[in-house]
This record gives sequence, structure tokens and C-alpha cells, in this order.
Amino acid sequence: MQTVLHYFLHLVFPLGIALVFFNNEWKNAYLLLLLTMLVDLDHLLASPIFDPNRCSINFHPLHSYYAMVFYVGLLFLPKPFRILGIGLLLHMFTDLVDCLLTHQNCKDCLATSPLSSVLQVIFIW
Repeated sequence: MQTVLHYFLHLVFPLGIALVFFNNEWKNAYLLLLLTMLVDLDHLLASPIFDPNRCSINFHPLHSYYAMVFYVGLLFLPKPFRILGIGLLLHMFTDLVDCLLTHQNCKDCLATSPLSSVLQVIFIW
């Protein structure tokens, strides 16, 4: 179920955003939202490249808190930068949800996650 939710948030939800908020130019908006998945290229810098128990948030450079501040800044610029900001922040949200679901079932993973303090606060709620 986690994998289905992950890909739904990466592929289908952006389509909904494009259709609802950019209905006149939804195809271009959807393409830009999909292009923001290229942010995952920073996974190539990690060793191993893929670790199913690793949280991307604040581990990879383009998934860092500093990068997210930049992504928020994109929201205040005109299109297409605003659309890219929405896509990048949606990508970070998707990865956060993935982290929550992974660490909910893996307490050892939580302890070693660069996002552990944030996740612990979320789990308290």
C-alpha cells in the first residue's frame, strides 16, 4: 500500500493539481510537475543509491531543509517557477509521507534517520 500511495502522490496527484489550478494550460503544468521528479537525481550521490529504509528528507542535498526553503521561495515567483516550486514541495511532502510510513514500522530506521527529531514530533501527535 505504501508503494501505491507513493506513486499516486508522485504521478496522479500532480495531474489533479494541474487540472484544478492550471486548467487552461494543464498539460504544460503537469509536465513541469512531473519534471520536478528529477530532483531524485541526487540519490545517485548516495551509497548505496537505494536503501528502502532510508529517508530522503535531509539526507540528499536536493531534499535538504535548505533546498526546501529555496522551493518555498519559488512560490513567490511567476510561472513557470511557481509551478516548479509546487512540484518540488509536493515531492518533499511525498517523501515525508514515505518516511512516516517506513519509520512507523521500523524503529531502528527512525533512530538513524536525519529526520528523526521531526518524525518523533509527528509520531507524538
